[in-house]
Amino acid sequence: MEKRDLESILDEARRFAPPDHFRKSAHISSMEAYLARYSKSIQDPEEFWGSVAEELHWFKKWDQVLNEEDAPFFKWYQNGRTNISYNCLDRHLGTAVRNKAAIIWEGEPGDQRVLTYWDLAREVNRFANALRNLGVKRGDRVAIYLAMVPELIISVLACARIGAVHTVIFAGFSADSIRDRVLDCQARLIITSNGGWRRGNVLPLKKIVDEAIAQCDCVKDVVVIKRGHGETFPCHIREGRDHWYHQITDGVPNTCSPEEMDSEDMLFLLYTSGTTGNPKGIIHTTGGYMVYAYLTTKYVFDLKPEDKFWCTADIGWITGHSYVVYGPLANGATCFMYEGTPNWPDNARFWDMVERHGITVFYTAPTAIRTFMKWGDEWPNKHDLSSLRLLGTVGEPINPEAWLWYHRVIGKEKCPVVDTWWQTETGGIMITPLPGCTETKPGSVTFPFYGVDATILNEQNEETNAGLLAIRKPWPGMLRGIYGDPERYKETYWSKWPDVYFPGDGAKRDKDGYFWILGRVDDVVNVSGHRIGTAELESVFVEHEAVVESAVIGVKHEIKGQGLIAFVSLRDKDKPGEALEKELADWVAKKIGKFAVPERIIFSADLPKTRSGKIMRRLLRDVAEGRALGNVTTLADASVVEALKAKYEEE
Repeated sequence: MEKRDLESILDEARRFAPPDHFRKSAHISSMEAYLARYSKSIQDPEEFWGSVAEELHWFKKWDQVLNEEDAPFFKWYQNGRTNISYNCLDRHLGTAVRNKAAIIWEGEPGDQRVLTYWDLAREVNRFANALRNLGVKRGDRVAIYLAMVPELIISVLACARIGAVHTVIFAGFSADSIRDRVLDCQARLIITSNGGWRRGNVLPLKKIVDEAIAQCDCVKDVVVIKRGHGETFPCHIREGRDHWYHQITDGVPNTCSPEEMDSEDMLFLLYTSGTTGNPKGIIHTTGGYMVYAYLTTKYVFDLKPEDKFWCTADIGWITGHSYVVYGPLANGATCFMYEGTPNWPDNARFWDMVERHGITVFYTAPTAIRTFMKWGDEWPNKHDLSSLRLLGTVGEPINPEAWLWYHRVIGKEKCPVVDTWWQTETGGIMITPLPGCTETKPGSVTFPFYGVDATILNEQNEETNAGLLAIRKPWPGMLRGIYGDPERYKETYWSKWPDVYFPGDGAKRDKDGYFWILGRVDDVVNVSGHRIGTAELESVFVEHEAVVESAVIGVKHEIKGQGLIAFVSLRDKDKPGEALEKELADWVAKKIGKFAVPERIIFSADLPKTRSGKIMRRLLRDVAEGRALGNVTTLADASVVEALKAKYEEE
């Protein structure tokens, strides 16, 4: 049976123009300027992306900006040679940036470090030499399992400097998850630390690594960074295999010649969950990724030399790769980096650090924003946030009400909000406001970035106002494949329509041409003949003053095809009960229609989320349909889904 197009149920009319004070000094200060440059980037992408690449350093210039002969295995800056570590460090050392702070770091207990670009270059060079001394060669895979400490950035840049392929594994994944990734890419060395801090607890990172690699013969060496005192983070050092970071870098030269990498040489692997349950090793290469991370950082965040940029993402995710490490450092920016959680020792920790360090650009996830809302306005209101000039959001679609709270309470209604859409596979931001020129609508990612030919298609490859997000042209930051499985790459991303990239998200475009992301296509529900994205349904709940977060799933229904179950989290001051459940049901009926009223509303203090903050709706469907729970290893807190299951069965 032919699938109907998606329906849109929300119509957001509120608009926010860039503040005059921001527009006056912005890199892109008018829609006319954006549209002219965007048109050029689509009509002549080779000329556009060639001119951008000229702003960076190349040991040898490319022969061709874009080679499409072997599509979808596109090649960018073919035969060009460069090094991204050189562009993040050496390129700045002959300028005033040399003595500027590259990293301002704060540990969860409050310890602090500042590394200038000169300091960071010396640290990276020493560790790069130490890795070479251990026998790491160009093309070798190196796994990194560290908390958010400066040595994580140093490790990433040291690998890039010598041409080793890094794969960063979030320091919260289990030993099984580490083992799967190490074996898939055959990593020959792992970088970890004796431990780390998270919410006042010790993370025994080295112990987890030891368990993970017990049967990984490919691993020849383990480098251990010393965090804290030995009695706080004790760990076993295996003679001959394990090496203390501080010992192998002691006395090593401060200079290290960078490898001249081909533009299409692999830079890093980043694993993302696959629908088959097997992690996918997403391949990103050197030249195109470097250019794209550089330009998106410069324009989306309107970076200025005096900015202190804080992207709260862990470097174990793509957001951390592109907007904690490579993009900001390629632009010569000052990056703030924090080890711990936002509620240690209390719920004001983030805002305390914004005030003390004078953060100007703040980029975080919708799930974090909804959590801040739940905690209450009093926590940010305790601190002076006047240094902030730009706010950003990344991850799941943001509910309009969460956007408005962020704009009002954190930005004090003077900071533009850039709500960005992209994914691990795209390498960088794809659809986004430009803060000096785009009139924003709460919840909309607005318009495509330069060079991104985005549209919305139906199953028949026809343009529609609500359907499947599609990208019709290659872009420099795009993935180059799935490690070891080129057929899976073609099948997953390029098989839905001829020569069109399918990211797997539903989307709509309103009468003004604004893009709205409706969530994963897997999360579309079909209720009484209406095909609706769950993101819009969830936003309706969050519009209610008592609700800060919701997850809506579809379950089998004899009459409707699918019925809805809503899992709802309330603000701390609101209490669940039958009266509120009826009030919410009436609210949905009024806002959408009676067909969208859930069969059940389940109140929950928290929702099951991955460690990157995405709600695991798959597990909620398992709970609602009485199935055995699927894989829970990627959850931030596995007890949340167990508690929900028990409550659901009890009710």
